[in-house]
Amino acid sequence: MVILVLNCGSSSIKYQVIDMEAAGSNLLAKGLVERIGLAEGDLTHKPVGKNRFELHRPIPDHTTGIRLVLDALTDAEHGVIASLDEVKAVGHRVAHGGEFFAESTLVNEEVKEKIRALFEIAPLHNPANLEGILSIEKVLPGTPQVAVFDTSFHQTIPAINYMYALPYAYYEKYRVRKYGFHGTSHKFVAAKGAALAGLDLAHSKIVTCHIGNGASVTAVLNGKSFDTSMGFSPVDGLVMGTRCGAVDPSAVTFIGDKEGMSYDQLNAMMNKQSGVQGLTGLSSDMRDIDKAYHEGDERAILARDMYFNRIKKFVGEYAAEMGGLDLIVFTGGVGENSDEMREGVCRGLEFMGVEFDAEANKGARGTDKILSTAASRVKVAMIATDEELVIATDTFNLVR
Repeated sequence: MVILVLNCGSSSIKYQVIDMEAAGSNLLAKGLVERIGLAEGDLTHKPVGKNRFELHRPIPDHTTGIRLVLDALTDAEHGVIASLDEVKAVGHRVAHGGEFFAESTLVNEEVKEKIRALFEIAPLHNPANLEGILSIEKVLPGTPQVAVFDTSFHQTIPAINYMYALPYAYYEKYRVRKYGFHGTSHKFVAAKGAALAGLDLAHSKIVTCHIGNGASVTAVLNGKSFDTSMGFSPVDGLVMGTRCGAVDPSAVTFIGDKEGMSYDQLNAMMNKQSGVQGLTGLSSDMRDIDKAYHEGDERAILARDMYFNRIKKFVGEYAAEMGGLDLIVFTGGVGENSDEMREGVCRGLEFMGVEFDAEANKGARGTDKILSTAASRVKVAMIATDEELVIATDTFNLVR
């Protein structure tokens, strides 16, 4: 069964085409549509075993972008399927499922209305995700669609971990609570990491660290999300590329008062002007921060030390919450590529039973690998995440 996986942003479409009836799964193509709605848009199409294809032309909306993707998939020269009849289902990444969705679901009118109802608490992502669904209805009418939610995995978190100590009326009226994100990734790497480390996922205590420009840590207890660092929005928790992470709310209101900033300005400051970008004034990319760190830049040293330390704090917190720890997993763009970050987080955790293998870690990138010694009571692993495969798998299982 050929499945198209879509991740629609406000001005972009990431996609993969996966054959789920091959031996396990078989990636046929992936690509990216960018600059939707601007004077000139871009399509980059990467078919497996064929030359890369690029197209530059105006792409006024998501429907046009998806049509261009489908044209590329069926093209005689760089296509990977003979006709669109081969696409049996479409799986969508949807950022926010609120309390409505504890698992992936087939899309119908009720599901679309619930995604729309969450626009208010996910204004940057859910509208674009729904636009992708509506666009597929136009260009591939009748094709089954599945919504896979970033928040679903975290719906097992108990109330003691998802509630805030705010007046309870705001939870009742507005559902203000911790939701968590990156759930698709955390679910995937916890299961794969447990298998790699020889653990029974259903009887395990795992901390998964999805570390990229956006980043979160999750406590996975017996295969289920028990706590996670992102909260009502993705701004909470870790120091990130441009997000501030956990901060005293009074510091934010104090700054707003002193600077005469509106809510929108404060929101932009916390989400787009903070993190390592805000601390250094240099970049939101950890590769640039690493370079400046080794050159002795004082603010880069401060930012990177804070970045590493915040991850370590959550590892310790979640080990305490779960009453122990069997495995630490690193994934994501930084998690899979920065040996310095992985070592920086694990250094000093010997008291917990972590015996980190610095040699195994050195230079390791983007592969599934154990990074602890054979004698280590707490295992450490690096797992390459594959959120698109999770979406394709859920889509395949629901449609089948």
